[in-house]
Amino acid sequence: MSSSSRTIRTRALVSVTAVVALVAVAGCGGDGETEQGKASSKPSASAPASPSGSGLPGSLTGQKLDWSTCPAPSVLQGAGEAPGSEWQCATLKAPLDYADPKGETIDLAMIRAKATGPGKRIGSLLFNFGGPGGSGVSSLPGFADDYAKLRSRYDLVSFDPRGVGESAGVTCRSDEEIDASDAVDGTPDDKAEIKAALAESEKYIKGCEKRSGKVLPHVDTVSAARDMDLMRQVLGDDKLSYFGISYGTELGGVYAHLYPKRVGRAVLDAVVDPTEDPEQGALGQAKGFQLALDNYLKDCAEKGAACPTGGDPAAGTDKIVALLKQLDAKPLPTESGRKLTQDGALSGIAAALYDKESWKYLTLGLQEATRLGKGNLLLAMADSMSGRDENGHYSNISAANAAINCVDDRQRYSVAEVKAQLPRFRKASPVFGEYLAWGLLGCTGWPVEGTTDTPDVRAEGSAPILVVGNTGDPATPYEGARKMVQELGEGVGVEVTYKGQGHGAYNSGNACMTRTVNDYLLDGKVPAAGTTCG
Repeated sequence: MSSSSRTIRTRALVSVTAVVALVAVAGCGGDGETEQGKASSKPSASAPASPSGSGLPGSLTGQKLDWSTCPAPSVLQGAGEAPGSEWQCATLKAPLDYADPKGETIDLAMIRAKATGPGKRIGSLLFNFGGPGGSGVSSLPGFADDYAKLRSRYDLVSFDPRGVGESAGVTCRSDEEIDASDAVDGTPDDKAEIKAALAESEKYIKGCEKRSGKVLPHVDTVSAARDMDLMRQVLGDDKLSYFGISYGTELGGVYAHLYPKRVGRAVLDAVVDPTEDPEQGALGQAKGFQLALDNYLKDCAEKGAACPTGGDPAAGTDKIVALLKQLDAKPLPTESGRKLTQDGALSGIAAALYDKESWKYLTLGLQEATRLGKGNLLLAMADSMSGRDENGHYSNISAANAAINCVDDRQRYSVAEVKAQLPRFRKASPVFGEYLAWGLLGCTGWPVEGTTDTPDVRAEGSAPILVVGNTGDPATPYEGARKMVQELGEGVGVEVTYKGQGHGAYNSGNACMTRTVNDYLLDGKVPAAGTTCG
């Protein structure tokens, strides 16, 4: 993969089960998160740090949304919606630049499912599923079953954040150009490969600037948080009820900092550490994905001879490293005619680690690669990470991910700095370390300067916010939840722990976790700090 930002933060709550199952039946099928020293954060130049009012014209705050049946039925496939229910879509106008609120506007795509009852409607519950770069319009219907209880009293609402999907989506390359970029090694081994990777990155960035230059300075997280407050007003809610997952936790924390008095009931699940810079975050991810892989290898070893990595979990990592080296020299064929490269296998393995239910597909993918010499399953899982569909069309998740990261993060890294860090990253993870280290070059040469060292999430005066950490989370390591609680401030963040596997906790199916979050969102019952489930 050769997208501009290679940290594994391009997916939040990624679900590979359906796509992998389809390929398996046919016969063999980002995210990452890295964030940010303390209150050294500098707010975006396009927005004040603590706006006392919206500062927006009535033409925006008073707009009426024209909700209608969603125009793309394919978005709703697998929604699991109740009989007779209907997903509705609408477009919200927001300022391109909040420093010029009466100037040019952009359209933000939104989706909702109205509350079904029983019980008195509380208001709207706004979701962000992470990324950055994930489409809420595409994601929310797919998770409808998970949030059915919440829908009894909330309108479930989500959106494509600015720069994402149908909301002035950033584009950088054609589908064919993205496919062609797979030939560039994401973990370069010599000067020639480094030169090729840098050339590809430069080409990619020029494509972003050419196709989306106007919006690149305005897709920052602060502006997205201001968009959410505009949504709150237009939806008619006095307070924002919010459910943020993965990068959505950072977005929620920034919103709470900007508008602490407007926070209603908010849940942050799979928490980005707001005190880490990109290097620290990438290193944390290397450790997190390696921990998840180690847990998978232990589980696999218990399956006996069927386990492709053997009965010794400690040796399992070495076998995967050996497979990746083989792929670096000779990619595996697939039935589609595309090749499974080393980068593709890394992405496929990472995708399966986001959800314990996907571990069985990782086993199948590794069996296929090591025993049959084919890469169908791992490539399908890699496609789920990059947003590639069965027709070869890519969503803009990778381009949006790069654009948002690079306007948020001030840091820019050099080849020499990456090389100096390679030993630390390899030690953290023999499998994922180098890939994540080289990903630090993603914003080098970006045409827009970054705005912050770390996001400011201090939210004195906010209502209590549930901060949910998962001890086995690969993409947003558990320690980030504690750091978020500390940064939100005394009396704001309420830490809840899930002892489990996968990315996030609420969607894990754990009854204790589901009950704890539902009691808070539906009845306002704030759990005791330190509550643990699992």
